[in-house]
Amino acid sequence: MKFLAARRRNPLVASALLFAALAILGIGYSAISNVQPASAALAVGSQTQVEAGRQLYLEGCSSCHGLGAQGTQNAPTLLGVGAAAVDFQVSTGRMPLAAPGAQAPQAPRTYDDEQVAQLAAYIASLAPGPAIPTAEQVDYADADVALGGELFRINCAQCHQAAGEGGALTEGKSAPNLMDATPKLIYMAMLTGPQNMPVFSDAQLSTKDKQAIIGYVMGLQNAPSPGGLTLGRLGPVTEGVFMATAIFAMLIAAAIWIGIKAR
Repeated sequence: MKFLAARRRNPLVASALLFAALAILGIGYSAISNVQPASAALAVGSQTQVEAGRQLYLEGCSSCHGLGAQGTQNAPTLLGVGAAAVDFQVSTGRMPLAAPGAQAPQAPRTYDDEQVAQLAAYIASLAPGPAIPTAEQVDYADADVALGGELFRINCAQCHQAAGEGGALTEGKSAPNLMDATPKLIYMAMLTGPQNMPVFSDAQLSTKDKQAIIGYVMGLQNAPSPGGLTLGRLGPVTEGVFMATAIFAMLIAAAIWIGIKAR
């Protein structure tokens, strides 16, 4: 016992024990780190789907976002953006970006649905992030449309305009028209905050709130126009300009007709 106690008090033995503990901790951390990507991949899709997404990423996205999706001077990191951000950007044709600009415009899509799912699965496997919403999450059948209108006017109308027709922002940027947006796209936009849009997490807008906003926007898309032309639903200023232009045109035409008759 005295022999063992003496050895434990030896500085060399203490250093060796500390080194061994650090080595065991490092090996354990390395093993866990290697297992996590596979576990994340299985959570978002099959390993085959993730690998296919990796190949698509290397071919079409890595030149801007980096080989490891870590981001470059030309494009932000994709680590932690989640499958929802990839689905939104790629399915709407905003990505891959054709050329640098103030913002990525909506364009004809480059990838089909299966390829979009593969890219989303690969990016989701790299780090945790918002997942693609389920059919239950985007179901607005029982949504409170009145609440959705209130939430939309508070959080969205400043950019998208009260009727969801979109509008211009600063420095060449713009908020898109929502008249063709699907419930899934609207939900993912709120969840991920693409372009200039802020992120509305579940802590800010719950799933019920998001469904209410979707219900309101869907109501705008299907709203009739009793007066005929909607004129973009931009409000009384646009309608007044239209009426003034029409009236002045009629007055000018009448003046010309009177002048011709007077000869």
